[in-house]
Amino acid sequence: MKVSPRFDLVDLRLFLHVAEAASITGGAARAGMALASASERIRAMEAALGASLLDRQRRGVALTPAGSALARHAGIVAQQLERMRGELTEYATGLRGHVRLLSNTAATTEFLPAALGTFLSAHPMIDVDLEERPSGEIVRAIAAGLADIGIVADAVDAAAELETFPFAEDRLVVVAPNRHALGRRRALAFRETLDHDYVGLGAGSALQEHLDDHAARAGYRLRLRVRLPGFDAVCRVVASGIGLAVVPATAAQRCRRSMTIRVIPLTDAWALRRLTICVRSLRALPAHARALVEHLSARHLNAGAPKRSG
Repeated sequence: MKVSPRFDLVDLRLFLHVAEAASITGGAARAGMALASASERIRAMEAALGASLLDRQRRGVALTPAGSALARHAGIVAQQLERMRGELTEYATGLRGHVRLLSNTAATTEFLPAALGTFLSAHPMIDVDLEERPSGEIVRAIAAGLADIGIVADAVDAAAELETFPFAEDRLVVVAPNRHALGRRRALAFRETLDHDYVGLGAGSALQEHLDDHAARAGYRLRLRVRLPGFDAVCRVVASGIGLAVVPATAAQRCRRSMTIRVIPLTDAWALRRLTICVRSLRALPAHARALVEHLSARHLNAGAPKRSG
């Protein structure tokens, strides 16, 4: 008689981290585990299952069909545990709820800080783990049960797979040095800027990947003079005359109050983005995660969408 494989919660959480990082090394780091221990646990899981879970490649790992199935079920188990913890929070003093939130660059930097501040103040027993990701990757992670809540741009049709709720409106604009050749333009198509130097965001930024993709579609590669970690730093370097940048209108208007820069609307349809909250199933979320969705949705209803620039 064949014995069914048994994996403990440490195994399942480790495997989710490895699947998400596409790397045993990265997964071990996220799980707070030594690489040797993580590798041994995964080998033991594969031995117990009698099938390979990971396709080891030169740069990281990919899930096998068995690995994909395990990741899906492990995500469900992790979400159910969080739901249990959230519901028990009402009865057990000191038990904290934890929400995993994935978000694109604009929401992470421009819209979420204030919203999360009020939420965390009102819910001292709930912690939020916020991570920036590209919108397409967020949808896949939420659908696979690897996170509780995602915030994505409408270029990705999250509603095709997930439940969605409106969050905010984000318009991308060009910021230019005061004396730049394009600085006097009332509006610009992104393609018109691609012969000029750029100031960009750091590698791995969801917005920077989005811009790189649109440049590639137009047959260009962005001429990045420097990469910086945030919109304020980007605008400050633009103001010094180094190059152009594309940032959310909210960031551009904030920076213009203290810097000498030109703010020029982009005419491309993709420059106006509606940011959407997405979840796998609102009813299935832990109580504390549902509370965050309701708080973020209420922000949209109460505050309305940000005004368009230009």
